[in-house]
Amino acid sequence: MAFQKAVKGTALIGGGAIAAVFGLSQFSQYRNKHGTFVNVQAAEAVPVPMKSHLPTREQQILALQTTSEFDVLVIGGGATGCGCALDAVTRGLKTALLERDDFSSGTSSRSTKLIHGGVRYLQKAIMKLDFEQYKMVKEALEERANLLEIAPHLSSPLPIMLPVYKWWQLPYYWIGIKLYDLVAGSQCLKSSYVLSKSRALEHFPMLRKDELVGAIVYYDGQHNDARMNLAIALTAARYGAATTNYTEVLRLLKTTDPASGKERVCGVRCRDVLTGQEFDVKAKCVINATGPFTDSVRKMDYQEVPNICQPSAGVHIVMPGYYSPDHMGLLDPATSDGRVIFFLPWEKMTIAGTTDSPTDVTSHPIPTEEDINFILNEVRNYLSADVEVRRGDVLAAWSGIRPLVTDPNSKDTQSICRNHVVAISNSGLVTIAGGKWTTYRAMAKDAIDAAVEAHNLKAGSSKTLGLQLQGAEDWSPTLYIRLVQDYGLESEVAQHLASTYGDKAFEVAKIAQVTGKRWPIVGKRLVSEFPYIEAEVVYGVKEYARTAVDMISRRTRLAFLNVQAAEEALPRIVDIMGKELNWSEQKKKEELEAAKKFLYYEMGYKVKSDQLRDSSEISLVPSDIERYKKRFHMFDKDKKGFITILDVQRVLESISVQIAENTLHDILNEVDLNKNGQVELNEFLQLMSAIQKGYVSGSRLAVLMKTAEENLHRRVGIPVDRSGGGL
Repeated sequence: MAFQKAVKGTALIGGGAIAAVFGLSQFSQYRNKHGTFVNVQAAEAVPVPMKSHLPTREQQILALQTTSEFDVLVIGGGATGCGCALDAVTRGLKTALLERDDFSSGTSSRSTKLIHGGVRYLQKAIMKLDFEQYKMVKEALEERANLLEIAPHLSSPLPIMLPVYKWWQLPYYWIGIKLYDLVAGSQCLKSSYVLSKSRALEHFPMLRKDELVGAIVYYDGQHNDARMNLAIALTAARYGAATTNYTEVLRLLKTTDPASGKERVCGVRCRDVLTGQEFDVKAKCVINATGPFTDSVRKMDYQEVPNICQPSAGVHIVMPGYYSPDHMGLLDPATSDGRVIFFLPWEKMTIAGTTDSPTDVTSHPIPTEEDINFILNEVRNYLSADVEVRRGDVLAAWSGIRPLVTDPNSKDTQSICRNHVVAISNSGLVTIAGGKWTTYRAMAKDAIDAAVEAHNLKAGSSKTLGLQLQGAEDWSPTLYIRLVQDYGLESEVAQHLASTYGDKAFEVAKIAQVTGKRWPIVGKRLVSEFPYIEAEVVYGVKEYARTAVDMISRRTRLAFLNVQAAEEALPRIVDIMGKELNWSEQKKKEELEAAKKFLYYEMGYKVKSDQLRDSSEISLVPSDIERYKKRFHMFDKDKKGFITILDVQRVLESISVQIAENTLHDILNEVDLNKNGQVELNEFLQLMSAIQKGYVSGSRLAVLMKTAEENLHRRVGIPVDRSGGGL
């Protein structure tokens, strides 16, 4: 078996060498054609000036209603749609973009957060001599370099470790990774390298040691996907594109071409979701960039058109940061079902995913317990036995729909295209579909090129290569220091603002509230353990945030990092947004409920809370049951069989601990399964059983009761000679 693998490895060397030489020659042509990335030159090449201030959403809606005809109208506010708008407007085309939800509300905010060429695609390209796969990897590596260049505040290189547990795999994987470097050419982020077993464990101490031979480390890019998508949309808006979220396309408008007698798409009928107002938007060209909803828009054009989108669901989970090193990711190249799993540090947490399973197209994909457990089991295979991978440590989970497509221009309609496709219908509707996050700019360029040719639009070539996105112009790695020094922000908060808003971080700092403390001087946090501050909510409204969900999931990333923390921040977020947007009390209540529903279903809160309900069987040994009963009865002194907020307050007062009543209510509510305002003995035993089995972690009630019990037992007099003589 090992010999067969070695033979395959040799084949990989030969085929890979050819691919690498070809890749380098193609790369040389690419560099000769485009030259170096000079951001200033890229901006100067744009025929329209950038606005100093971002137009308001109301101004954008007015532009849609009063413009007689746009050159290009893009449907879809994901990465590709916003990329199309930016590409079109920077060519001097009069551009509009309509998104029925929020920018990046779909697939583009639910990715693995990687900017990568695709190591596994290169392997398939070489082993199967698949030139299309190779071209996709090559293009993605070129786009990876560009994306890191144009948004350095939102992206950075990330080392990813590939652990090796069999000797023959070491040269096999090393050759493949080296070819990945070679195809990237001079755009290679950093050269890959081999680590011994001891060095691998030094870099990744929580890695499984048994049978570990060594590891290979390579580099890809990582980014804040929702913020990156938003930066593209805001940059397009500042260049003059009428970009609006919450603007739903109801139907396509058509006119008859007098020359040919054919019907042509000439615009859309749309509705402002926030006001209910309907109006027409006319355009010479309409571009369908709606990802998983590609076929829905195509059927607006022609009802009988066959579907080309084959949606696939990918689930990710977020776990505490201690599951991975701060600056090193992990790649599992061969999971039990053949899917690659990434295990990556992100926003001081650990993200793991993704699964790949067929799904129906929906605006609200929901992660399943089956998918979450699959990822957890794969993680267990690679982590040390000393690290207990607990189900209760899943802080958030989400599902994203990947829009794989079949090329409508291909004779073989059964083959799924991993690259993107551009299709133009008989009525002139341009559809861009497929591809991946990393290649959004190339996809947009191809779509606008096709639109210009098909509709005889007067425009030059694409200007987006090297064109910096909003926030990048005056950003530097040390920008956060100026925020600390000039405004008195906490260092962690300043770093967060600099890496989220780039040079626009100063605009957020200027509106940050004074804390009244000695330090920090400004910047009230929304929740204590995350660096998000209240001023970001005010600024988020300026960035077109219109719902509480926009704020917790895309302007900040709280929902993707910790659903309970996001729920805790919601009341304050709704209050601030209500003030900025003049919400009534009823509207504020509706927003709060909608956001909680979003967290419950789409961000994994339901599957998290279900762990306690589903573990109704109490599997505790008799000694543990007696111990927990004593702890419970310490609070239930009246022997009612349940405890309330008053019971907990009484015990806490006896040990001089004060907790706000609303906080205590939240603490008990986490365990109160039947929601009757009290925690019964059976519910408490269920909680302790679930904690022992790892289904639940971080229960505030369990920790509070344990701490109170320990403090009461320790309340004995301490002799002065043992007090240390301190004050």
